[in-house]
Amino acid sequence: MWRGTIALPAIERVQSGIPAAEALLAEAERLDARRVFLVVSRTMNRETGHVAALRDALGARFAGLHEGIPPHTPMDVVVAAAAAARAVDADLLATFGGGSVTDAGKVMQLCLRHGITAMEQLEPFRMVTNPDGTRHLPEYDGPVVRQIAIPTTLSGGEYNSQAGCTNPLKKVKQSFRHALHVPRVTILDPAPTVGTPMWVWLASGIRAVDHATEGLCSPLNNPVSDASALQALRLLSRALPRVKADPGDLAARQECQLAVWLSVVGRWGGVQMGASHAIGHVLGGTAGVPHGYTSCIMLPHVLRHNAAANADRQALVAEALGRPGVPAADAVAELVASLGLPSRLSEVGVTAEQFPLLATNTMRDPWLHTNPVRITRPEEVVAILEAAA
Repeated sequence: MWRGTIALPAIERVQSGIPAAEALLAEAERLDARRVFLVVSRTMNRETGHVAALRDALGARFAGLHEGIPPHTPMDVVVAAAAAARAVDADLLATFGGGSVTDAGKVMQLCLRHGITAMEQLEPFRMVTNPDGTRHLPEYDGPVVRQIAIPTTLSGGEYNSQAGCTNPLKKVKQSFRHALHVPRVTILDPAPTVGTPMWVWLASGIRAVDHATEGLCSPLNNPVSDASALQALRLLSRALPRVKADPGDLAARQECQLAVWLSVVGRWGGVQMGASHAIGHVLGGTAGVPHGYTSCIMLPHVLRHNAAANADRQALVAEALGRPGVPAADAVAELVASLGLPSRLSEVGVTAEQFPLLATNTMRDPWLHTNPVRITRPEEVVAILEAAA
């Protein structure tokens, strides 16, 4: 029998199919939030009318706005956004954008709760993973000002309590976790996502494929995580090509959004990701590669690296992607290619000269140490990077 615990996150509700402005106002009224601070994507603010719709819907409850969180959530920008929210006495944060915007909201909650006004003040709060895999997770008081997330990509950070935030001086992405960092409410509205650049939508969709695949292949899998991951892969393998063929297909976009939710359910039951996520974090924080692209490139090679240890699990991945009998690495690579996304590190500007530093930094990512095939030396990471070059 499976023996374990599924710890449900501090999410109160997920709304889907309701216009974002309508849903945000309803939640602000339910929570009696009177000073809502928006953190929004620059693309959404400047190229669509959806941010204006949020402001108009909130009316007197709108307190202020911060536009634009760069990729990988730089700490200095997050601290500045928190200062802007503090200045207007915000009592609720609403993030509207991709994964970097969602993570910014999580760390802003920490900054508001603990009076952080400079990025070096975040140091005592970060998770620490040592090269041998041992971890230190500091304890601290959770936020009082909470977050509502309105995601416009498929990265899935709105369903977990961990945030990645890049130290721009060290060029390393660092992690912060508290049970109450997870957004209190998530609003899934497919309509604004039509304004998301297509490459971002599709690449972040492969990020969700990565969540489901590494979860399904994890040695810590369980029946609940298996069911959700398999359905996530089925939905994504059908819906992502539909959106590419018809960007206005809102039903397909909604299927993608719901698949993202399913792709991360395993983490609630203790399922850990593997080397694709670990290397991806470092490719993002150290080399500036978009997270979706890191999954497009690394996941097939990590699957090949792990195949001897979990061939039976990888067969389930291939079947769920509609390619029974095909190696899972090939099934994922075929999906990536069909969406017109990159498959080599050389395509995103990463060179062999960077591999030693990338490998060294990856040794400090917690998910490297939960990979199905144990990785204990930087040279092993370099070998995977060389396969993806």
